[in-house]
Amino acid sequence: MDNNEGETKRKWYALDGDSVVKELGSDIDLGLSKETARERLEKYGENKLPERKKQSPILRFLKHFNDILIYVLLVAAIITAFLGHYVDTIVILLVAIINAVIGFFQENKAEKALADIKGMLSHKAFIIRGGKRKEVDATDLTLGDIVLLNPGDKIPADLRLIQTNNLQVEESPLTGESVPSEKNSDTLDEDAMLGDRDNMAFSSTTVSSGTGVGVVVAIGADTEIGKINRMMSDIKPVTTPLLKQTDKFGKTVSIAIIIIAVVIYAFGYFFREYDPLELLLSVIGLAVAAIPEGLPAILSIILAIGVQNMARRKAIIRTLPSVETLGSVSVICSDKTGTLTRNEMTVRTVTTKDNLFKVSGIGYTSDGEITLGEDPVDVYEQPVLKRLVNCFYYCNDAKLGWNNEGVCTVKGDPTEGALLTLYNKSELKDLTAKRIDTVPFDSTYKYMATLMNIEGKKIIFMKGAPDRLVNIAAEEEGESGIKPINRDFWKDKINETAATGQRLIGGLING
Repeated sequence: MDNNEGETKRKWYALDGDSVVKELGSDIDLGLSKETARERLEKYGENKLPERKKQSPILRFLKHFNDILIYVLLVAAIITAFLGHYVDTIVILLVAIINAVIGFFQENKAEKALADIKGMLSHKAFIIRGGKRKEVDATDLTLGDIVLLNPGDKIPADLRLIQTNNLQVEESPLTGESVPSEKNSDTLDEDAMLGDRDNMAFSSTTVSSGTGVGVVVAIGADTEIGKINRMMSDIKPVTTPLLKQTDKFGKTVSIAIIIIAVVIYAFGYFFREYDPLELLLSVIGLAVAAIPEGLPAILSIILAIGVQNMARRKAIIRTLPSVETLGSVSVICSDKTGTLTRNEMTVRTVTTKDNLFKVSGIGYTSDGEITLGEDPVDVYEQPVLKRLVNCFYYCNDAKLGWNNEGVCTVKGDPTEGALLTLYNKSELKDLTAKRIDTVPFDSTYKYMATLMNIEGKKIIFMKGAPDRLVNIAAEEEGESGIKPINRDFWKDKINETAATGQRLIGGLING
């Protein structure tokens, strides 16, 4: 490998998976060695998009003086200072400085809020390095790393997929398609378009279902999203209508004031023979009085109030003029249903053959309990409930964790996160279990299944649409033992629970 650019320009999708891994000097089972990974990180840099060079605070403060009306005020301040009228100079300068201070601190506040959000968006990646599976920062990925993909994962770099298992990836940031793309590891033609590269997974997209293994073929600015970032950096900033009108008004007023001031000075000097110094002071006073020096300050204050109002509604505005642009919007087109949620799921009820259990608590924390009637339940004394909760735990690909703000969040599908929370509330202890194989959830058959080895016994766990599982199951378990399934009973239960507005998911165990 000569350089990063040369590697990422290769048409990896047109090579078979083994050849890609071999050319990148990696190994599907061992990944990169620690030494090789460190050398490549030093050579190619971190896996992150380049950031624009930040302006210094001094320059960001001075840019608020870039206004024709402020220029006229500063010239007037210089002249009054030269003539020794320092009180007038201080008053004029205060107007200009207050205007700049308001704009500077408001924009600085917005920049800090955006920086905080950027920190929240950082993500991890599961990789194989040195023969061990580990979780690393996405910025530490380099060419040749073997990445493991699971539902809910944000893909950290451009990958050539080596193995897939019903893998689907949501690629709307790149293709605009709302339907997830089905992925495979087959070799493609060299002329395959971006949207047709089914054996590639691209940075910033998200795994919606299934699992996969891929090798990193592009990082940072060389990824497809990095190319979009470069194109966006070439876009020239557009001035808002309000700023255009203000600038035009300022120029017109300034030119008119200067012309009138010159005419008055000439008239007073040549036709009235006034003292030149006194006449000059009078003309300056007239010019300063005529300049709407409060206009920039008033505009900044009004826009700052708008920014504060937006911030209270959880909308962050980086620059003050953006408020005016947003205020000019008359139509917002959206493909959402109109319902905004926190994208959190919580198990509220659990139905078995003989009982209806209720679950308290919200979110993904284990605060809450399982009750039957009004009494808390010991899950170990409810064998049917225990087996069902274990089913939801073992037939699950999500993970729970805590973010920087101390909030429990889910990595993966929110529904699976809710089922893990149910397991935590049940206070069951994890058995010695090893997953042998998985059938990921697919909308065509509407269930997920895992084959587990639990204490030497192989058991199949399934979860999915209750109506589909009812048709699959041959028997049902209740307090009176195991009997042939009563499908009519379960269909009535499904309709009854669905009528309460709850989302339904069923569990099935074979073994």
